[in-house]
Amino acid sequence: MEDNTTVEQDTGGRRARGGAAARRAARTSGSAGTQLTYIKREIPLYEVLNEEGLALIEANADTVLEEVGIEFRDDPEALELWKQAGADVRGERVHFPKGLPRSLLKTAPSVFTQHARNPQRSVQIGGNATVFAPVYGPPFVRDLDGNRRYATIEDFRNFVKLSYMAPSIHHSGGTVCEPVDVPVNKRHLDMVLAHMTLSDKPFMGSVTAPERAEDTIAMAKILFGDEFVEQNTVVINLINANSPMVFDETMLGALKVYARHNQACIVTPFILSGAMSPVTVAGTLTQVLAEVLAGAAFTQLIRPGAPVVFGTFASSISMQSGAPTFGTPEPTLVSYGAAQLARRLGLPFRTGGSLCASKIPDAQAAYESANTLNSTLLAGTNFVLHAAGWLEGGLASCYEKFMMDVDQLGMMQKLAQGVDLSENGQALDAIREVGPGSHYLGCSHTQANFQTAFYRSTIADNNSYEQWLAEGEKTAAQRANELARRWLENYEAPYLDPGIAEGLRDYVARRKESMPDAFT
Repeated sequence: MEDNTTVEQDTGGRRARGGAAARRAARTSGSAGTQLTYIKREIPLYEVLNEEGLALIEANADTVLEEVGIEFRDDPEALELWKQAGADVRGERVHFPKGLPRSLLKTAPSVFTQHARNPQRSVQIGGNATVFAPVYGPPFVRDLDGNRRYATIEDFRNFVKLSYMAPSIHHSGGTVCEPVDVPVNKRHLDMVLAHMTLSDKPFMGSVTAPERAEDTIAMAKILFGDEFVEQNTVVINLINANSPMVFDETMLGALKVYARHNQACIVTPFILSGAMSPVTVAGTLTQVLAEVLAGAAFTQLIRPGAPVVFGTFASSISMQSGAPTFGTPEPTLVSYGAAQLARRLGLPFRTGGSLCASKIPDAQAAYESANTLNSTLLAGTNFVLHAAGWLEGGLASCYEKFMMDVDQLGMMQKLAQGVDLSENGQALDAIREVGPGSHYLGCSHTQANFQTAFYRSTIADNNSYEQWLAEGEKTAAQRANELARRWLENYEAPYLDPGIAEGLRDYVARRKESMPDAFT
């Protein structure tokens, strides 16, 4: 079986010395961890729908597309393109003949590579690959001093640094938090610059206005070169549907910019079941599929062959308060079913993460996140947004929760390798050596494998009660806090050609000077 975890040692030029204590420090310092490749799953997929159920939902989605239609608001170009493609356009409502979106999506790739500026960090999107990316979008942070406050550009840069250093995070993500201390019309420049300079992992672009998507493309061309960008995918981008059944001018504008330049779009219905979709799993899946078919097919009207991902973000709500809930059974079933529908459509799939409604990194945060993350992996998700740092229903990015989630992602990476059936994995020599009535602690096989045999958490305390007392009675959140501080203290930026770095900084400065500050 292929070893999917070890590709390079990212030590920053330092070697750990000094036995067990040094090895423990190395595991938790963030400065001497082994960066992991994206996951290549060796475990089976978990599927909840049979052929009859899948066919039923696909037929219902076709009915919705034909009879109800999807609105493409404030975008005459989109309406004209759909009309030319054979759709029935009535005002801003587009009705689709059966089979039209599917026929258009035949040109979309089922698997593609998102290139990073460090080629060893490039990721596969689709197939048996799973890529973990951090939290996206919160306006607040819960900082290392225990304060809940608005996020700043310093917080943004910190989360990019942590994502770069985290071995089990494969992707730098996008809006890891919303830096509200920077003008709205300029903050995307600082955010994209941070991803490009503070990390060498792949990243996401800005989608909050078409011109901001254009800025992302322009900066990507400085980083990668004009021709490389036009012929390869270097940016992946989140295009949310305004569920139910609406795509607005902002999302369509960003989608068109990225698709025209061969960059990937994750077309994602944003669903709170009971508010933005029916309360039932089958009804929600029907609407999700209809919205994705319309939005994903539109990318192929812009540029046939442009990469596109079948996305879904599904949550239930409290029918008493209307608040979103996470880690519950119904959204899990939606994720499993949507993953099956994506595979049948031949598109990569995005969902899930480490989602919770808790306000602090406590037991609720842990079990809701675990419920979401496990089903995310078992569904066969290809791109996992919100894999680390999500708190408070997505309103806050949390440093401590980020570190706790990263630990769990490492466990998922190990689980996804499946069962080792090599000669070493079978361990017959160990069984012969030990025989009946003895133990395996000192046998040759255990000695040869003890360092890598089991996943070792960077957060969990498995010591005795007495040792825990002697070390300060620390909670998991306190240990995560200390680990985050150490990582940030030890951060070293990856090398970037000085000429490219200067070109990026110059572009950002010129663009900022070209427009007045706007805070709305």
